[in-house]
Amino acid sequence: MLTSRVDELLAHGDVVPRPQVSSVLAAWPFEPFVWLGLGLAAWWYLRTYARVPAFPAVRRLHFMLGLAVAAVALASPIAIYEGALFWVHMVQHLLLVMVSAPLLLLGAPVTLALRAASPAGRRRLLRVLHSKVVRVAIHPVVAWSVFALVMWTVHFTSFYDLALENEVAHVAEHILFLSVAALFWWPVIGLDPTAARLGWPGRIAYVFLAMPQQSFLGVAIHQAKAPLYPHYATIERTWGPNPLADQQLAGTIMWVAGDFLFIGVLIFVVLAWMRHEQRATRHLDRRLDAAARE
Repeated sequence: MLTSRVDELLAHGDVVPRPQVSSVLAAWPFEPFVWLGLGLAAWWYLRTYARVPAFPAVRRLHFMLGLAVAAVALASPIAIYEGALFWVHMVQHLLLVMVSAPLLLLGAPVTLALRAASPAGRRRLLRVLHSKVVRVAIHPVVAWSVFALVMWTVHFTSFYDLALENEVAHVAEHILFLSVAALFWWPVIGLDPTAARLGWPGRIAYVFLAMPQQSFLGVAIHQAKAPLYPHYATIERTWGPNPLADQQLAGTIMWVAGDFLFIGVLIFVVLAWMRHEQRATRHLDRRLDAAARE
């Protein structure tokens, strides 16, 4: 599914070729399962959106942007060299976890599905959403903890190297990252009815506390004295950083770029809180004006 020309070279023991800027930018690998999955998601959303005329157009834009970012991460020039350079792989994962997942949730797909469903279908979906398993999974403490546990476990066990060598594990890794990211961002976005309703201060604290654990993970990768993953330590290439420098760059990207993305989310949450308060104030003013006229 995600096999690139670089992966094929590595499988045959060949030296990874030096990338040329023009060829890399033009290289969009054919990933049929990626495009099939993204295409089906886009088809479902647009078809369902057409059945709910009052649904905000900005939600459709967010969802399509989330799919576009996932396409860039999984089926663009990034996918060509993520098997040869750890820092490229880190960029890929940040796009999935920090950009694509929250954008997809901003599309409010669960709310859209509920509004488009028949009464019987809506009742079935609500039963699932209100089940004990879902309520526990979306609890902020659980969602935050699962996200942190998965990030640390994947990066500091043999699974990460297995995903670089095994295609099934590679696909599972990406599905896992996108899934736990959606779980993590769900209480922050707070649009769908199953979202645990954190107050605005709670959302800010939730994101703020996630930032240092992501930073510590990046620092731990950066400060490692030897390559963590045999895959990157044993590939043959005569260009680019050596395996340890490549790993240090990947850790720096997770640390610095991850912090900037978290800060961006914090700014977004604060602005959303301000808009919410402004709307609440206007609503209260209208009620008071109406009461005064009676």
